[in-house]
Amino acid sequence: MKLNDLPQSFVDELVTIRRDIHANPELGYLETRTSALVAERLRASGVDEVHTGIAKTGLVGVIRGKRSGGSIGLRADMDALPMQEKNSFLHASKAAKVMHACGHDGHTTMLLGAARYLAETRNFAGTVHVIFQPAEEGGAGGDLMVKEGLFDRFDCERIFAVHNRPDLEIGKWGTRAGPFMASADGFTIEVTGRGGHAARPHLLCDPIAVAANIVLAAQTIVARNVSPLETAVVGISAIEGGNLPAFNVVPDTVKMTGTVRTYDPATRDLIEARLAEMVNGICDAHRAKGTVKYERLYPAVINTAAEVEFARQAAAEVWGEDNANANYTPSMGGEDFSFMLQKRPGCYAVIGQGPANLGNGIVPLHNTRYDFCDAIIPNGVRYFSRLVERGLPL
Repeated sequence: MKLNDLPQSFVDELVTIRRDIHANPELGYLETRTSALVAERLRASGVDEVHTGIAKTGLVGVIRGKRSGGSIGLRADMDALPMQEKNSFLHASKAAKVMHACGHDGHTTMLLGAARYLAETRNFAGTVHVIFQPAEEGGAGGDLMVKEGLFDRFDCERIFAVHNRPDLEIGKWGTRAGPFMASADGFTIEVTGRGGHAARPHLLCDPIAVAANIVLAAQTIVARNVSPLETAVVGISAIEGGNLPAFNVVPDTVKMTGTVRTYDPATRDLIEARLAEMVNGICDAHRAKGTVKYERLYPAVINTAAEVEFARQAAAEVWGEDNANANYTPSMGGEDFSFMLQKRPGCYAVIGQGPANLGNGIVPLHNTRYDFCDAIIPNGVRYFSRLVERGLPL
């Protein structure tokens, strides 16, 4: 098999696999069918070893080159999202309220294609570990794989992953050294007052009024506490209080939930501390009681400079020098590949799947009408494969 001239039958087979995974989506840690399909395809491709049951539904394939040498890890995520798909094409989701709306079906397929190519050609010296991870969407599957000894069992000197971007034109690749995606934290605030009849506010402690003050004050954490040279987001995403349509009843409690995104650990610490101080202070001023539950979910994705340059060179071979951008704008989104990057040097990059005219008709990630673009599968296979052949040369 020639990497620059992949057989059409091979590409067609990968498209069929991708659409099958799309039609049968599974949520995090429930990817039993997907995991079994991946294991079967790896074995059929001649991969040397297939290890299943890692982080529940995760798995790792081991491919050895023509000679001994170093080691590289390639990672793809497998899980879907709890969404009802609104597409009507033949490979639309068959599962109620579960959908591949982030392209993990495509990521898995590209890595399967690279595994088959590498197993057939073995034009490298060393060992490749193809890592199929569960539960990226909020389940921290990457963290669990690391905790279960991923790198103790399958040593990787460096590790790489990609994600599709509908807002990046097809034929383009991007990443950058240092922070590339933000840490992702979640918080829940509960305000407890004293409810009653809305016509007698002087006898009550209105938690809705207190919550409104907290929402406004939270916006000053970034504006007046974080350095303007740093980047951060503090957002209240949902508020729950009272019972519609009861217009004259003040509730006892109000709950709020939100997210915090940063690149810098010190800024992350500052925001967590200031949020708790503000909630407690505002609640005390109103004679209410406030609690904050703050969860640190994913750390920031920090790419290492040497691996970024190495990946850029591989990407330039695939997409062209002008289309491999190692100064791509970072994102405030979160990604649990960060847990793997805390243990090994590596690079997380994005590949475009958007139209040439990006202003017209882009369907974003996590949209009910999203679909992975099959046209980018071949170059995804080439990219993963060239990382190995360049990184572990004969």
